[in-house]
Parts: sequence; C-alpha cells; structure tokens
Amino acid sequence: MTTTDTEEKPSTRSSAAIADDIAAAIAARKLPPGTKLREEALSRVYSVSRTKIRAALLILSKDKLINIVPDKGAFVSQPTEAEARDVFAARRIIEAALVAQFVEKARPADYVRLEKHIRNERAAVARPDSKARSQLLGDFHVLLAQVVGNPVLTEIVQELVARSSLITMLYQSVRDAACSSDEHVAFLQAARAGDAAQAAALMLEHLNHVEAALRFDGAGPGPVDLVAGLLA
Repeated sequence: MTTTDTEEKPSTRSSAAIADDIAAAIAARKLPPGTKLREEALSRVYSVSRTKIRAALLILSKDKLINIVPDKGAFVSQPTEAEARDVFAARRIIEAALVAQFVEKARPADYVRLEKHIRNERAAVARPDSKARSQLLGDFHVLLAQVVGNPVLTEIVQELVARSSLITMLYQSVRDAACSSDEHVAFLQAARAGDAAQAAALMLEHLNHVEAALRFDGAGPGPVDLVAGLLA
C-alpha cells in the first residue's frame, strides 16, 4: 500500500452540512454553552479547510447558536439567566395582548393549520432532536402573530421566540417540552371557544411554566473536549 493510499482524503462536506452537524451536537448538549469552537480542531475533525470551517461558523452565528468574538474565537451561545428572564418578561407583555386579537381574527382554516402544527410538535418531542423540538414549539407563537396580520408585531414575536427557543434548547428537558405542547392544545381550545380572557390566562400560565422549567444549574461549559463532543 502506498503512502497516498493511507492518507485521509479531503472531505467534500459542505459548510452547511458541517454547520448542521455542529448544531446537532449543541442541541444534544455534547457541546455545552460557552464551549470554544477552535477552527484548527474543527478542520481536523471534518477534514476540510479552515476557510470552509469559518463559513460553517458564520452560518451558526446567524442562527444565534454561537457567538463570534473578535480576536478570541467562536463560542457556543451561553444565554444568561438574567437574559432569559428578560426575554420571557417581554413575551408575557406582548403575547398577552396578542391573544385577544388572535381570538378575534382567527378563522377555521387557521385553527386547522395550528392543529397540524401541534401534531408536528408532538412528533418532534418523541425524537431526540432538541433543536427541532424547540423551534417547532416556538413557531406556534409566531403562527399566532401571523394570523393577527400585523407585520411589525410578527417581527417582534419572531425575534423574541428565536431567543427563547435557543434558551429552551439549551436549558429545557424533554418532559417540559411535552408539557409545553399540551399547553398549546389547551390554549387553542379556549381560543376556538371564543374565550379571550381564558386564552390569555392560559398563555401567561404557559410562558410562566416554560420559564420556571429552565435549568441553569451546572450550565457552564467546564472542561470540554471539542473533538470528543463532535465524534461521540
């Protein structure tokens, strides 16, 4: 066997595929919040150039899964407990007001769409993919805003939901995610019955439950083997 035969060939994986793989490792908590993503190590793991790794990290940064700090490197996002409390406080103020408009404007087709979405949520909860699970649970709230039909409101809700979805992905358990989906069902039942006051109360209770279920203890990175985390 020649030297060439034993050499590892460069990978043809795209930056997007590498970003998806790293995102899955973050969602599975193999790379905890605060973990430094070293370009050189990632380049070895995926057998690609550092240029391709930088492109993958940029994708992850746009999705808010990592933070790129000038002159320091890239780190898995680490939302603080204070930030999480602020995000959910803002959501309670905005979404409590949104509910009344939703109940007024929602049509039968909107409820059919939301019920289908809840079925997708429950399927995601049954799978070991916390990224997809958190995204679907958050998208339910964006769909409510879209029904209301206020583009500015929808944009605000999307931003808040994106931030809280990252928080729940990192700090929420599967059991708590299943409870969230059940609460979506209860909310939708009240809204469909035209009970705006009950629907608003259920929305606030739901957001309170999600926040209360977050677990920040031991959320720091500690000593993490980046290569082992990705290859585990």
